[in-house]
Amino acid sequence: MKIRFEHDDTLQDEIDVVVRASSQNDKARTFIEYVKRFKQESSKIVPVKTIDRIVIIKVEDIILADVQKDTLTIETVNDQYIMQERLYKFMQKLPSELFVQVSKHAVINIDYLIALEDSFAGAMTARLEKNLRTNISRKFLGELEKHLGL
Repeated sequence: MKIRFEHDDTLQDEIDVVVRASSQNDKARTFIEYVKRFKQESSKIVPVKTIDRIVIIKVEDIILADVQKDTLTIETVNDQYIMQERLYKFMQKLPSELFVQVSKHAVINIDYLIALEDSFAGAMTARLEKNLRTNISRKFLGELEKHLGL
C-alpha cells in the first residue's frame, strides 16, 4: 500500500481521499469503509423503544439482535427487549467492528461468540453466551470468518 500527501489550497478544511487499485476488491472496499467511519464517534449506548418505554442499552451488553416477521428481539447480558424496528436500521446504530450480520434475520456481537458448530446442509450455528444460538447462513459465513481472522 502506498500513501502520499498532496497539498491542495482549494479544499480548505475538506479532505479528498482517492483509492486507486487494479480492481474494487475486498481490500479496497474494506479500506473505503474504514475511511468512511474515520472520526465517526461510535455511540456507547443505543436507545431501544419498547411498547411502553425507551430503554438505554450499553452497546457492549448486546449479545444478539434477531428479527422474526416485524418484531426485533435484542438479547443483552441482563435482559431481553422486544421492539418494532427493521434489522438493517438497528445495525446502523452498532459499531461494525463488534457486530456482524450472520443471516438475513440476525446480527451477533462477536465478543460473545463461544463457538461455531456444524448444522444441517453445510450451514453453521453460532453458540453465544447465555446459552443463545442462531443459524449462520452460508451467504454471511465469509464475512463472519473475515471478522474472526479466519
